[in-house]
Amino acid sequence: MDIPYTVNPRSDTGLYNAKVGIWLFLASEVMLFGAFFSAYILLRVTAQQGFWPDVADGWPHGLLNIPIGTFNTAVLISSSVTVVMAWMALKENNFPKFRNFMLFTVACALGFLGIKTFEYKEKFSHYVIRTTDGKVVTGHFDVDGKSPLFWTLDTVKSKNIEKLKVEVDIPNRYRFPVGMQVPEDIHKAHAEGRHHDERVIEVSQIDSLKAFIPSTHPFFAIYFTMTFLHGLHVLGGAIVLAYFTFIGTDLWRKNPEQFTNRIEVGGLFWHFVDLVWIFLFPVVYLL
Repeated sequence: MDIPYTVNPRSDTGLYNAKVGIWLFLASEVMLFGAFFSAYILLRVTAQQGFWPDVADGWPHGLLNIPIGTFNTAVLISSSVTVVMAWMALKENNFPKFRNFMLFTVACALGFLGIKTFEYKEKFSHYVIRTTDGKVVTGHFDVDGKSPLFWTLDTVKSKNIEKLKVEVDIPNRYRFPVGMQVPEDIHKAHAEGRHHDERVIEVSQIDSLKAFIPSTHPFFAIYFTMTFLHGLHVLGGAIVLAYFTFIGTDLWRKNPEQFTNRIEVGGLFWHFVDLVWIFLFPVVYLL
């Protein structure tokens, strides 16, 4: 039995079934991500004035890698262009051209996820250290030439480490919102090409040590939640597009119009994934 309206549009909606389904699905996705964006903005605007960790209830600003985030944005936008070009190639009955554009789209998706994995690893090896004299620093430290992940103060003590050689962060220009004057000593450090200061901290003088993980601050909790959820959507979309590029090509030979419609539906989902990131990048990275 043939399922109606898989190719031809319905008379009541003017759309074929799959397109109606994807628009309904994307409506539910808007509500899902809308809740997270609302939560993030409310946490941001109600945070205490001042920079975390200098102010315990302040908001982390400039701790994310903005150049890498910008590059990732360009990667995802490029993939949105090529998925349209792949669909257009099918309209021209040019399957090899479709496959080339789709391969580029999937490659961009995997590249995006790879870059995001790098960002995650950098955060998991980045620590906020509070000393017994009330001072707070953030930075990286090495143990036997490696940057440890997810360590706590108990972990450091269990390994009988007495001193930590810490690459303490010098705040970059992104740390300071537009209109706020950057301190002169930071200008000087940047002019000298320094972004970290080496400091040796006695473990006995450390009050707490935590990586940049969800439990460290509400910012990291919602950052990891939103970006991981978005990453799952990128991965899911890439798997579907890769399926139609390689395994699902039989449908092209049997029913090219239906195959083209499925690519259009997959492209709509991919545009949504792209659009979410276009909102997520400025709100989370820049706000």
